[in-house]
Amino acid sequence: MDSTILVVDDDKDILDIIEIYLKNDGFSVITAEDGLIAMDKLEENNIDLIILDIMMPNLDGIHACLEIRKKEKIPIIMLSAKDDSSSKILGLNVGADDYVAKPFNPLELVARVKSQIRRYSEFNMERPQSKEEIVIDDMIINTASREVFIGEKLIELTPIEFSILEVLANNRGRVLSTESIYESVWKEPFYNAKNTVAVHIRNIREKIEINSKDPKYIKVVWGVGYKIDK
Repeated sequence: MDSTILVVDDDKDILDIIEIYLKNDGFSVITAEDGLIAMDKLEENNIDLIILDIMMPNLDGIHACLEIRKKEKIPIIMLSAKDDSSSKILGLNVGADDYVAKPFNPLELVARVKSQIRRYSEFNMERPQSKEEIVIDDMIINTASREVFIGEKLIELTPIEFSILEVLANNRGRVLSTESIYESVWKEPFYNAKNTVAVHIRNIREKIEINSKDPKYIKVVWGVGYKIDK
């Protein structure tokens, strides 16, 4: 069955271009002109990925992303006319998986869509029922169920966040560069994505650390990368 993409943008020309390129690549496409309409489309259809513009009337992309993340873990790619770090960090902080600045190459956007769907499909593949646990002090990472516990508390991580934590946990004692983390998790060559990895790691630390400014689990080795101590 073809993947269904929800494209949300108040610019009809951009909607039409994205729809043409996605359909040419075999995707089913549903469009919406703002965040409120998008929420209705999401309720009515089985959506596999959302392309979401930030600047829109009625309900903008940031608030729409926050609402979507309360219910769904499907991939979200944010679009913005602002090619700056603050907009990118804001989008990633509210739960987006990727960020594309306008103007963009439609073929690159389609490649990003394929990458996100492939990674989420791998994440949701049926896994062996036997428990596989990584124990780090009072944190338990269950690689079979893709769950993380701190003591008895279940920590809600997104699929990307879990994958990053799993990569670090499987390499305890080793410093992993931003590039190696990105390529291990995203399964694609590294491009200028240091902020992307950094934002996701900051979000993980805020969820698993008592004091994210004095982390117990994920340590930064300045100028080199990240690690979890043995």
